[in-house]
Amino acid sequence: MRKIVALFAVFLVFACAEEKQGVSRIEGKRITISDSLTANEEIEAYIKPFRERIQEDMEKVLSYAPMDMNKNDGELESTIGNLMADFVKSQSEPVYKKRTGKSIDLCLLNHGGIRAAIPKGPINTRTAFNVMPFENSIVVAELTSENMNALVDYLVEAKRAHPISGLTIKLDKNDNVLEALVNGKPIENGKTYTVVTSDYLQNGGDGMNFLKNDVVSLEVLDYKIRNAMIDYFKSVDTIPARLDGRFVKQ
Repeated sequence: MRKIVALFAVFLVFACAEEKQGVSRIEGKRITISDSLTANEEIEAYIKPFRERIQEDMEKVLSYAPMDMNKNDGELESTIGNLMADFVKSQSEPVYKKRTGKSIDLCLLNHGGIRAAIPKGPINTRTAFNVMPFENSIVVAELTSENMNALVDYLVEAKRAHPISGLTIKLDKNDNVLEALVNGKPIENGKTYTVVTSDYLQNGGDGMNFLKNDVVSLEVLDYKIRNAMIDYFKSVDTIPARLDGRFVKQ
């Protein structure tokens, strides 16, 4: 009887031992996604209400554009760039001031971050996703006067319509700076300036290292640029579309 029990115990030990397994081969193939694939009715029925709700939200009219706006309708500024810089500054101002007690001096975004035009007519939520498909968040960096001068030098050298607000630059015909004003005043040595921008640029995107290096302070607003755009569209009936000479060559 003891022999039988012992044999049974040995059998259990081997039966319960974890079998070691390993990957011996991985295979894959490209599957083309097209209309030729048959939809799974069960999955379609599950996602249908979600899809319809999203489409309804995306098509909801928020505001109105009085004219076509794109990022190449001016030489050193653009209608859509001016609009974006202005609303990022205005939408961020109360959030930043509530947290720090300080105001925002200027806004700087990048020309390449504008991914679509705003056509004349009704503006809906989809418009915001087309213009700003990225998940960029808004940050406020406090810069030294040296970095502010580097910011101006960057814009002058780039000669692109990077969106700015709160900053005006005038060049002569040879691209020399005649005037660079922050809120109507020259940049003052030893003073610091608060610049609202995207987390992408603050991390040195587009070579804007003056937003990254030797920053005096940094405030992350936990507010995406696209959400600021949607909030702004909801707050106005007709959006402004203008070139106002904030960055010009005479």
